[in-house]
Amino acid sequence: MNNTPRPAQKKRNRLLLLLLPLPLLLLSCSQDQGSPPASAEAKKKMPVPVVTAQAEERTVPLELRAVGTVAASASVAITAQVEGELREAHFREGAMVKTGDLLFTIDPRVHAAQLQQAEAALARDQAQLEHARKQAARYTSGGKKGFVSEEQIDQALANVAALEAAVQADRAAAAQTRLRLEFCTIRSPINGLTGSRLVDPGNLVKANDKDQPLLSIRQLQPAHINFSVPERYLPEIRRRLAAAPLEVRVPAPTEDTILARGELRFIDNSVDAGTGSIRLRGVFTNEDGQLWPGQFVNIVLILGSEERAVVIPSEAVQNGQQGEYLYVVTPERQAELRKVSIARTLGELTVIREGVRPGEIVVVRGQLRLTPGSAVKPAERDQGPTKNE
Repeated sequence: MNNTPRPAQKKRNRLLLLLLPLPLLLLSCSQDQGSPPASAEAKKKMPVPVVTAQAEERTVPLELRAVGTVAASASVAITAQVEGELREAHFREGAMVKTGDLLFTIDPRVHAAQLQQAEAALARDQAQLEHARKQAARYTSGGKKGFVSEEQIDQALANVAALEAAVQADRAAAAQTRLRLEFCTIRSPINGLTGSRLVDPGNLVKANDKDQPLLSIRQLQPAHINFSVPERYLPEIRRRLAAAPLEVRVPAPTEDTILARGELRFIDNSVDAGTGSIRLRGVFTNEDGQLWPGQFVNIVLILGSEERAVVIPSEAVQNGQQGEYLYVVTPERQAELRKVSIARTLGELTVIREGVRPGEIVVVRGQLRLTPGSAVKPAERDQGPTKNE
């Protein structure tokens, strides 16, 4: 017996399979049409969880921030002052040296011989001068008795004057040669840090060769930091500097500690016309050697302090097309959008010039999910910096 379905039966089965889900689909549609859609107002009333902080009134420092470059307070290029063979280097590269420390020795033998020659010439002329003075004295005495002519007396006195001049020249020559001999030992003129040795022992060095220094030394204690600020701050800086010294700080990259403290010691005598900024210099004792020449550091110039300033966490402030704004939580726990005017930013804190009053609650996290009038579910802000969600 053949159980294979006929073609007509296959068509009926296929039609039944297609029509079977239709009642279920109609039932679902009828249920959707019967339930009202969720209103936008209901969604708006759903509280948005946010993290908040209270605006506080504090005494905050008046400060300017900039990026500065560390420089040595003194820098010396050591060159030879006499010509000769460089015999020995007495220092270690990259080590600290003090004023008067021996750095190099140049072969002194030639200059020692020249000094002996100069001293011998001085002794010879001194002996001749002594003899000429005695002879001039005898001629003068004999002239009074008529034994010596005036011409002989004048000649004797002229010999004395000539030999006195020769002795003076010999003394100068001997002093100059002695000085050249002293220059064969090269000593450090400052306290500082040595660089790399630029000429090795055994080489012939020339006197006062600026193109070939032997060594560079930089003084790091104290250290200088050069930085610039916009020229609009110049009158305020000058006014406050005239009243009291101004502190300059170098904060750590994380802003949690101060690496170095110094004082403002220099204001340039002109404004840079290209940048509209004025160059300043802070001086630091740098006793711990934290500051290194050529290093870029953040600079904070303390101008004074401002009392009763309104401060909030910096992360509460948002930037929009209309400028800076933030959300304030109203007593009804709704988000109110406020435009704010910022005086300045102090790391994790922002000083508000206008827009927020002390005691008001601002949103520091969760702003991106808020719209004006949104209901909020506030939670207190944790300690430490956080990022907007």
